[in-house]
Amino acid sequence: MKELSSRPLRTRSAKKRSMTGKGHSTTALIAAGIGGAAIFAALSGAVLARASISADTFRQLDLFGEVFEQVHENYVSAPEDADLIKGAIDGMLDTLDPHSNYLTAEDFQTMQEQTRGSFAGLGIQIVMDNEGPDQGYVKVVAPIDDTPAARAGLQTNDLIVEINGEDVMGMSIDDAISKIKGKKGTKVDIMILRDRDADPFPLTIVRDIVKLKSVSHRAEGDFGYIRISSFSEQTDIGLRKALKALKKEIPGGPKGLVLDVRSNPGGLLDQAIAVSDEFLEGGEIVSTRGRRPRDTLREMGTPGDAMNGKPVIVLINGGSASASEIVAGALQDRNRGLLLGTKSFGKGSVQTVIPLQNGLQGALRLTTARYYTPSGRSIQALGIEPDIAMPVIYPGQDETAERPAERDLPGALDVVDDAEEAEEASDETTETAENDVSLVEPVLCPFEEDGETPRDCQLERALEILADTTAYRRMLADAGVARQ
Repeated sequence: MKELSSRPLRTRSAKKRSMTGKGHSTTALIAAGIGGAAIFAALSGAVLARASISADTFRQLDLFGEVFEQVHENYVSAPEDADLIKGAIDGMLDTLDPHSNYLTAEDFQTMQEQTRGSFAGLGIQIVMDNEGPDQGYVKVVAPIDDTPAARAGLQTNDLIVEINGEDVMGMSIDDAISKIKGKKGTKVDIMILRDRDADPFPLTIVRDIVKLKSVSHRAEGDFGYIRISSFSEQTDIGLRKALKALKKEIPGGPKGLVLDVRSNPGGLLDQAIAVSDEFLEGGEIVSTRGRRPRDTLREMGTPGDAMNGKPVIVLINGGSASASEIVAGALQDRNRGLLLGTKSFGKGSVQTVIPLQNGLQGALRLTTARYYTPSGRSIQALGIEPDIAMPVIYPGQDETAERPAERDLPGALDVVDDAEEAEEASDETTETAENDVSLVEPVLCPFEEDGETPRDCQLERALEILADTTAYRRMLADAGVARQ
């Protein structure tokens, strides 16, 4: 377990946090065809004249300028200088971690639309592996609830291998996105590879405006169920509305709550903090620690528990990432609720979006810090272990499906090699077999009466536990002791 730095962390109240505190800007000038030395001078003069930049780094930048000049002047066909620069930027960021990247002005605008909760598209979170058996294809991280992709049946780990008859192999992820995107009401034909040993199958999906309703709710008898599918600007408002509605729909209010963040890929840090704060009586929610003092913070909650201490169970799985893990980790460390399901994704890094030339030249999304739970646990590449491990399989499955995790992404931070991990595991004495998902026999979850719709056995188990207050309190106490 990693401990927080002995250096004091800055603190601030979660409910008073501004979302406009990262308006940094960076400007660089590269003039085409003016010679390597001149390009080097422009770079160093505009951006890099800082004491922290070594003389050797300046020599390497001079080398870059010379290479740029040679390609610009002598390549077999006249290259687009903007493409050369973008390729250089992308290559530089590819040497970092999988979450640091350059956003074009169009991509930056799309990202802003997504965080606001409305954009045009299919409604899928995607990545592209740079190595491994799925290298070069578009991989679905998760379909967004109630979108064209979700209604078409796209699933986590599906590969998109063709778009409108064109092989995805050889495309960049930006190229693939541009071909998938389109106007509302138009169609896109894609080929999906799900079973890696079978042939791909075709899907035709009609593009639509994707409205991210990130919070939904319903009554489950005497208990409330709230599903958070992502963390956008409206998530905390949606959560408070859902809690208020449940109090009206259930006589006397809900006796307990199931908070479902399964397959929630994350989103805004501020919203994760605000959601956690709804269930906590003040105290620490999460801390971030980076190289620079401004990236080192301890996020504090405010007094007031929206559930007044009533039982809470959080459902997580391998698709629960980033902001979802902050919520799960905060409630787990503060012993405010039980976690049920399978180990989370393990994305514990903070990305700061830095507009370039006020956004006219896009933005830089750069990993600047790591998340830590209130007890000081790092989430990065480790994930959050549930208190009640419950992997599930469905009729026709022999074993649980393998899901990619943060540690499987090329260049992921803090990934130890197998030998080191095995040595650490052999020395670990606090982890119990019943909480190790790999050692837990999966639960066979049957279909509903229609023979097609899978039952939600994890939700059913959570409701059973909530219905037995004594059992819930005992499990919560045991989980707290096990983590000490």
